[in-house]
Amino acid sequence: MGVKKMAFAGSWYPGSADQCRSAIKRLRGDMGAGGDTKILGTPVAGIVPHAGWIYSGKLACRVFAALAHGSRVVDTVVLFGVHMHAASPAFILDGTAVDTPLGAIEIDREITDALVRRAADAGFDLKQLTPDRFPEENTLELQYPFIKYFFPKARIVVCAVPPSDAAQALGIAVVGAAEPLGRSLAVIGSTDMTHYGPRFGFEPAGSGQAAFEWVAKENDGAAIKALTAMDEKQIIHQGLSRHNMCCAGAACAAAAAAKKMGAVKGVCLDYASSFDPLQPTADFVGYCSVLFKACSRL
Repeated sequence: MGVKKMAFAGSWYPGSADQCRSAIKRLRGDMGAGGDTKILGTPVAGIVPHAGWIYSGKLACRVFAALAHGSRVVDTVVLFGVHMHAASPAFILDGTAVDTPLGAIEIDREITDALVRRAADAGFDLKQLTPDRFPEENTLELQYPFIKYFFPKARIVVCAVPPSDAAQALGIAVVGAAEPLGRSLAVIGSTDMTHYGPRFGFEPAGSGQAAFEWVAKENDGAAIKALTAMDEKQIIHQGLSRHNMCCAGAACAAAAAAKKMGAVKGVCLDYASSFDPLQPTADFVGYCSVLFKACSRL
């Protein structure tokens, strides 16, 4: 079947095991003692950004650290991602493992195969792509070292999800696929927020600080509201109509899976962007981290 090799190691994130461990320990240290984990208990799913670790690694690390906190054993991490259009076909990685600087992560073939069957039963064609045909995707690969670090014994399911009705169906189906196998899941949706500026062909609020305020408070704020409400239809609508989630399908699938696992709402742990008020640029991207937990204490 083959192993999915690394394409972004050494550029978007550290390229060696020691460098990855040091970076993650530093990111965890930046959270402060205890982070959010004591308050939030043991969540079941989350939303993470996928820019280079220098920009959004801290936000992603907070989600993975919270998911790994507590006594719940995670057997399989389900990772939804990939930049897609509404008409794009969903597909899933069909191989033996994905490679990381910290070692390979075994693909959970049983859940992968079961998800393909359940998708077909729901009327969706989930294509299986071998590692040599599967695209190089920062949305996915930047999460692999975090998964290996925080869940060293877990397996993985890697799925590309379009912003369409398939997203909600796949989120629900993956939980259904895991239950008969007795697998305990942690589910991740990978998306960045608004891509603003002439480079991205999107600048409805001018430029500078005013543009950043509009993106953070209004445009990304609307996306975060949909995410924390776990409103699957609104998540897709926001991403397509307001361009405030580049992978709205992945985010929707994660929210749907979390809801199927008993979560009732989410909490936004943090928001950041690549906008620098001291050296403002015309182009910048927003990032957020969201956690879903099957408990009213959220």
